[in-house]
Amino acid sequence: MKIREGKIMNQGQQDELEVWGYRPCLWKVILVGVGAVCSGGLLLLLLYWVPEWGVKATCTPTSLEEASRLLLRTTDDFRQWFRAKIHVVWAPGKTPFDSLDPLSTAQLHDGDEHHSLKENYGKFTQRKSFKVQYFNHHSIKYFWNEGTKNFEPYKGLEDTIVSCADIHSNHTSGLTKTLQDYRALFFDKNEIDVNVPPLIKIFIKEVMNPFYIIQIGSFILWTYQSFYDYAFLTLTMAIVLIATSLYTIRKNYVRLRDMVIAHSMVQVSVWRGNTDIEQIMSTELVPGDVITIPANGMIMACDAALICGTCTVSEGMLTGESVPVTKTSVPNTKTIYDAEEHKQHTLFCGSHVIQSRADKQVKAVVVRTGFNTVKGQLVRGILHPKPTDFKLHRDAKHFMMVMAVVAVIDFIYIITIDVINQVSIEVIITGCLNVVALCIPPMLPVTLTVGLVNAQRRMKQTGIFCISPQRINISGLLDLVCFDKTGTLTEDSLHLWGIQRAEVGTFSPPETEVATESLMRTSFVACMATCHSLISIEDKLCGDPIDLKVFSATGWIVEEPKKEQTAIYNAKISTIVRHPQQVILKLCVFIKLPVSFSLSASYGKASLLKSLTCNFQWGEFGIVRQLPFSSALQRMSVVVRQLGQKHFDIYLKGAPETVVNLCKLHTVPQSFTETLETYTRQGFRVIALAHHQLESKLSWQEVQNLSREQLETNMDFLGLIVMQNKIKEQTAGVLFDLQQANIRTLMVTGDNMSTAISVARDCGMVQAHENIIIADAVPPNNENPASITWRYSDNYVVNNNQTAEVSFAGDGLKDKEEEQGYHFAVSGQAFAVITQHFPELFQKFLLRATVFARMTPDQKTQLVEVLQNIDYMVGMCGDGANDCGALKKAHSGISLSELEASVASPFTSSIPNISCVTTLIREGRAALITSFSVFKFMALFSIIQFCSVNLLISIPSWFGNAQVVFIDYGICLFLPFTMSLNPAWKKVVRRTPPSSLITAQMLFSLLSQVSNAVLFQFGAFFLVQQQSWYHTLDPGVCNESSVSEHSPNQTEEIDVFNTQVFENTTLFYVSIFQYFIVAVVFCKGKPFRRPSYENWPFVLSCFVMYAFFLIIMLCPFPAVDNHLKISCIPYEWRITILIMVVGHVVSSVTLEILIHDTLWRIVKAKMCAKRTTKTPAAKTGQMVNACSCGPAFLSWIIRQKNRPPKSKYKRLALDLQEQADWPPAPSTITYASMTQPLFSVPF
Repeated sequence: MKIREGKIMNQGQQDELEVWGYRPCLWKVILVGVGAVCSGGLLLLLLYWVPEWGVKATCTPTSLEEASRLLLRTTDDFRQWFRAKIHVVWAPGKTPFDSLDPLSTAQLHDGDEHHSLKENYGKFTQRKSFKVQYFNHHSIKYFWNEGTKNFEPYKGLEDTIVSCADIHSNHTSGLTKTLQDYRALFFDKNEIDVNVPPLIKIFIKEVMNPFYIIQIGSFILWTYQSFYDYAFLTLTMAIVLIATSLYTIRKNYVRLRDMVIAHSMVQVSVWRGNTDIEQIMSTELVPGDVITIPANGMIMACDAALICGTCTVSEGMLTGESVPVTKTSVPNTKTIYDAEEHKQHTLFCGSHVIQSRADKQVKAVVVRTGFNTVKGQLVRGILHPKPTDFKLHRDAKHFMMVMAVVAVIDFIYIITIDVINQVSIEVIITGCLNVVALCIPPMLPVTLTVGLVNAQRRMKQTGIFCISPQRINISGLLDLVCFDKTGTLTEDSLHLWGIQRAEVGTFSPPETEVATESLMRTSFVACMATCHSLISIEDKLCGDPIDLKVFSATGWIVEEPKKEQTAIYNAKISTIVRHPQQVILKLCVFIKLPVSFSLSASYGKASLLKSLTCNFQWGEFGIVRQLPFSSALQRMSVVVRQLGQKHFDIYLKGAPETVVNLCKLHTVPQSFTETLETYTRQGFRVIALAHHQLESKLSWQEVQNLSREQLETNMDFLGLIVMQNKIKEQTAGVLFDLQQANIRTLMVTGDNMSTAISVARDCGMVQAHENIIIADAVPPNNENPASITWRYSDNYVVNNNQTAEVSFAGDGLKDKEEEQGYHFAVSGQAFAVITQHFPELFQKFLLRATVFARMTPDQKTQLVEVLQNIDYMVGMCGDGANDCGALKKAHSGISLSELEASVASPFTSSIPNISCVTTLIREGRAALITSFSVFKFMALFSIIQFCSVNLLISIPSWFGNAQVVFIDYGICLFLPFTMSLNPAWKKVVRRTPPSSLITAQMLFSLLSQVSNAVLFQFGAFFLVQQQSWYHTLDPGVCNESSVSEHSPNQTEEIDVFNTQVFENTTLFYVSIFQYFIVAVVFCKGKPFRRPSYENWPFVLSCFVMYAFFLIIMLCPFPAVDNHLKISCIPYEWRITILIMVVGHVVSSVTLEILIHDTLWRIVKAKMCAKRTTKTPAAKTGQMVNACSCGPAFLSWIIRQKNRPPKSKYKRLALDLQEQADWPPAPSTITYASMTQPLFSVPF
């Protein structure tokens, strides 16, 4: 049925939705009711499972404005459907930010629009009211907008597009109680309400799962057929699984609720005007309220913009970063306020304000509440996660659909056979339902998750915590990993190597000691001592590690200001820094001198005090304003006043390239570039310092009102701080292991280009013999188009007539010794130019781009996204602070954090190095192979059982109650769970695990084992009927005294449930051993898991069950045979069955090990060897295709020739083989043009 075009909500955002309007239709509801009664409720189940059918079956389409029901669909690849009900609220305005007339108020009512307004008089009196329509979806309210004729969410104060200046002028006095109550109609309570649903509600929802519906149906079916043992075990298993699921779901809800409940109910002080303060609960806050931040701090209950004072905040729960940060008040500028862009001035919900400082009181205006806050959005992502796009799950659904089709076909076959055998209608129906239950294995969804559970348990033991288990399987498919540099590849703590000051436009010689008498009075040391965000908490300095190292080198002291010191500085100061000697001399100045201290007539006490004060006033500064470090601006600065001075000074530090652009040209040494290059080439981290003296006429208030751009200009360049950042001990080894596994590694850092390149070479990300091509891109100007200058690092020269071949993850095109290696390096500025002006060049540029320097957090996220767009499976490893966006965007993001778990990324590692990356990949691959192994076993289990039952039905016969119990619960329950316990292999190998069942290699494995099992079953079934004793030997239980005179194979009346026949016993033994054989064959170890013999639960289970069935087959026990309904067969036939079992073992091992594994690798190696000898482009493409995707070779033979790779980046790599002008030659410039995509010219 064609779907009408719907309206788009949240356009361009991650939660973009399509929406359609519907209204109930009486005759459709009646028809559905009749169908539900006739189907015994199955129709209602179907409509519950498929929401769009449920809405369309009971409603008719209408406009959104007139609708009472909505049908929602996500616009992503998953196309998920949801349904929603429209509610109505009566309010005195249409939007939460309407100006509210005190006399014009409306009834507070939430419910049916026909409800009488006179029934409820609440906080407002009836005068004029507006009907406001809304619906809830994933904890967010969407309101009807008359202007856009669509539903839109109200997020908070930012909806009014307010500027920073407007916040200071219009939002500092808070809201009246009436206006607060009015806005509460739209924003509800300020709480991240993680409702723990009642057990009965969870139980009903779980029981409605198709898996449990099948289990309940099987229970009813087996009970009706008097298979009480099997029915009881089915019910018991369902109850155990439901109970386990209830416990897990409720535990997760409780854990999540406890994580957010800390800030849900706290008391806050709210301003009512400029003077009145009211104590209310945090749940009553709405956007626009002004709250007071206590001096001793608090847990933030909302997102709030700081409008007065400074705060020291720990955002570890949100970012995983344990270092406190300083938040300052919103600047009084006309810039539009945005919480993300102004995060240095925003207190986020869930963050811990350690302390606050202000002249009077620290005030903040509430901008977002509830689930609209940053933490609310993160919690909402946990409550309503997006489905994981994993091929195995899709293939499992396809398999179930195929088996359902097979069941329908077999349905017809059974009816035909039973009619021929004149079986009753009742028996035909039950037999058909039995086969349907066999075809669709209900245990499949449960067994597929076992590998994930075991992998998550093993990772937790190694210090890796996971909040998104679905990502574990995807981690096994990673073919590219991005790394942050500082704190990830290198040590967190930097060591001060030395300084190099600039004086009169020239560099002084490098100095290693800072705390010397000669340097104490210099602006350079003053900048080191003041330009930081350190705070003193319980007499301990806290803050950024770099700030700590730089400040500790000066030997100065940080103090909290006292009230009397404000008068001394004639300004409001937030922090005092002073030299240690200043403390001693102040004692001499301000205490009474001893009586024995004699003074000459010419040098009195007043003169002495004046002299001491003048000499040591330089050693004390008061910080009056702090402009925190910004990743986007790559700098920070402070405004200070020196004790005894009337003017203010601004000190600045940051990235050298950024600082130089803010300095006066004559103060920058001419050798700046060469000096900086010298340090960065050696891997040092370099920070530049600058200073500017403000005009004496500027008052403290004027300094506070100046914008950052006005302050940070016309600076005097002071020099460089050189920091040594050592590479972590484990870094080189982990990167080598990843490269050996053919997994690309990238460095994405905010540091200098030369430093990043040096670290990339030192840690082995770029080999010594490989070239690095730096892409310097500049945007277009009035005369010239955008251009890229290709500059070879270290003066490497490449022959222009040679074309370097691009290799990509998983291809194995050439050995490293034969490959002419090169890597691209790009800065954040050039990255932005290339993405915007060189779209055709950008994707092939990414195939070899390895070093990304001076990247902002947004650019890191953008890089991950574009890599995913060319079909890379991207991993990201960072410290969790500036990398949050990239960590969440990546397929597998892992944050190095001391916290056990945070919402900053799917994985959090307490291991402070990148070895967790290989652990995650190994465990992901092990979980992935486990899922495939269990899936193949369950598929074979269903097919083997399906084949056995259909052969028996042709007699007719059936497996007995005890036999089915042994098969389904003695084998199907133990083997899948124990075969999933194999630990991960000890290292990451070059081979990559399959990601889908729909590959030639996987299909060959599955179909070959199916054919093999079916062949032996057919052989055993027909062979037993050819035996000489088949019609003469009584099939009763062996060693029993009473023997019947007639064989059931010759009875006149046929019972469909007759189990004690020769064919039944033969197929029972053969199929039992087949289950064990395929379990052992599919339970593979190396190269992705440890060998199966190390999995003692699996080995023990197989040994015990093998031994038990061998014993009862070769040495029958009457009690066992009677219980299992096993007929008495000759000993020679038992030996024949054993021979068939051994033959099945040999054939299965041969198919899986020799043909499926060994021969496949040999063919792949030969094809790769042939590829290097064939130079034509067409043949090259064919060979790369065969070599790059292992299973693609057989697919090439079976399906089609010359099939290109599925991954886009692999196709791009093949295209580059035919481009003789790639990579660009040294000393060339590539221009973007309107008429031609791009063209290059030499310098």
